[in-house]
Amino acid sequence: MSISVRNQLLLGLSKSDRALLWPRLEPTTLDRGAQIEDANTPIRFVYFPDDSVISVVARSTYDQIETALIGREGMSGTAVVLGNHRSPYDAFALLPGSAHRISAKNLRSVLDARRSLRQRFQRFAQVLTVQISQTAFANGTARIEERLARWLLMVQDRQDDNEIRLTHQAIAAMLGVRRSGVTDALHALEGRGLLHASRGLVTVVNRRGLIGLARKIYGVPEAEHRRLIE
Repeated sequence: MSISVRNQLLLGLSKSDRALLWPRLEPTTLDRGAQIEDANTPIRFVYFPDDSVISVVARSTYDQIETALIGREGMSGTAVVLGNHRSPYDAFALLPGSAHRISAKNLRSVLDARRSLRQRFQRFAQVLTVQISQTAFANGTARIEERLARWLLMVQDRQDDNEIRLTHQAIAAMLGVRRSGVTDALHALEGRGLLHASRGLVTVVNRRGLIGLARKIYGVPEAEHRRLIE
């Protein structure tokens, strides 16, 4: 197994669980926009991001909104872990980078063989459920500046970089708002000295300030991850 593995779910496995799972993993590179899962279509591979970031989105004919972010703390394909074979949502690579993947068939095999693996991955499914619920809470109760601050923190949590290379339009699509709303919110946060925004790039300059702004909606799934995974 490549020494470049940085995924926390994989690195936290016991020696015996690693011996069973790791030989079935293959390293891969995810390009920006790469499709990970198609809604209502059998899942072929489950991905464990190293420094890539996966977005799970709910879509209708005209609208979409992000329901979850997955990075090095977790895995895609939790439907497989929970005994299903597909999800009603799409998933794609929001930010490019490395990952490891396993076929859904092989994952089912190792989960059937090793209860400890199933339990660990089910714990992450719980964390993801909490994140989705917290996102719904944020979408329904918080101002766009607060939601944007939370989202930027969540992206930064999943990479070792203060620079987030996404356009205003891409961020707006994830938050389910108009691009002009994101532009105004970025300018407001920049005016408070929390970030610097330029074309296709957002640089976080005051993480503590972002946490303060997003305080009521940021931290619950992160605490659940620490409790169950770390």
